[in-house]
Amino acid sequence: MTTLDGRRVYTRAELMEAHGLGRSTLEKWYRERAANGHPEAAGTVGSQLVWDAAEWDGWHAGRGAADVPPGLASRDDLAARHGVGRHRLKALWADRASNGHPEPARRHGRALYWDEVAWLTWYEALPAPEEAPDDLVTLAEAARILGLAQSSVTVYVKRPPAGWPEPALEEPLGGGRVRRFYRRADVLKYKDR
Repeated sequence: MTTLDGRRVYTRAELMEAHGLGRSTLEKWYRERAANGHPEAAGTVGSQLVWDAAEWDGWHAGRGAADVPPGLASRDDLAARHGVGRHRLKALWADRASNGHPEPARRHGRALYWDEVAWLTWYEALPAPEEAPDDLVTLAEAARILGLAQSSVTVYVKRPPAGWPEPALEEPLGGGRVRRFYRRADVLKYKDR
């Protein structure tokens, strides 16, 4: 929790984490604050701009909400109400040509809103994804399986905890980076410990 002069404030990093927003979106909203009513920065903590938490939350809650009729839900609404991760929601939307994902009932700028009842009916009819034990998963997917933040498991590569599995496959990427894949069964075995 970041504070400034005894009051709760947000850094951009905290806003990104709490609301699943991108840095570029936050920067754009702040640049366009004269037109969109975005709160002024409350000051700085270190070298980072910060915003009064209550003021920012109030502004964000009202952003576009007045224009959205009842029964429609944004991606954030669907994630919160139905326990579906934002990444999965984005993947389902990206694959809409093959999975029959409903079209949005409304667009507000770049925000999409779906008829929640129609979306839920479609989602509940989806077949469960097959997850074979020998499937290879990335470190990010391993974090999801474990119920951890992705940033929590990135340190496991250099400082693995007791029982952490060895990668089943390492794929070289540009710039000397490596993508590691783990067997789903190994990650589940670690989780059971």
